[in-house]
Amino acid sequence: MGQRATGQAQAQHRLWRLGAECLSDDELLGLVAGVRLTWDQGLSALGQCPPEELLEHGGLSAAAATRVLAAVELGRRVQQGTGDGPPRLGTPQAIYEWARPRVVGGRKESFHVLCLNPRHLLLRHVRVATGSADQCPVDPREALAPAVACRASSLVLVHNHPSGDPEPSPADVALTRQLREGARLLCIRLVDHLVVTEAGYVSMSARGLLQEERPAWTRVSA
Repeated sequence: MGQRATGQAQAQHRLWRLGAECLSDDELLGLVAGVRLTWDQGLSALGQCPPEELLEHGGLSAAAATRVLAAVELGRRVQQGTGDGPPRLGTPQAIYEWARPRVVGGRKESFHVLCLNPRHLLLRHVRVATGSADQCPVDPREALAPAVACRASSLVLVHNHPSGDPEPSPADVALTRQLREGARLLCIRLVDHLVVTEAGYVSMSARGLLQEERPAWTRVSA
């Protein structure tokens, strides 16, 4: 038995004897992937990693990368599942608290669409684009399609800034206004666009950047 197989067998034995919590991150990833994963960027970055990056930097096969990403997503759903139904995202702070573990942590910008019903309950969450470290081109058709598909009454946009500065760029604001007008033609209301980082966020609606005549957020009854 090779050294790699021996290490995995030892990790498996300790997991059964002492519990999964006794294993290191590397050991857990190795058990999931079936091979030793050369990943030194932290688990939060792994959760935001595109599959092709695991192939390039993680030294994994396509099958092993698929298993790792599926396990990461399952773990996230277990951790965040409350059993109380879909979350109510009725304020920018609620949006940030929900989006932070899902969006922050990657080395590249990613653009997400949150589809809401009339009571601000989340119907669907879709990552519609992934870009580079400082930009993320977005196709308006891809951004609006999820809201149309699930018959959402409103939507929220969220994207991260890996630099750590949540200040929206002029391009961010221009894209948001373009999507707001497109959504309006579809009878869907664009409520807000949050730029998020580990340290905080900027709400374009709260900043007045969406040029709404009144605040986009309204209080709804329980």
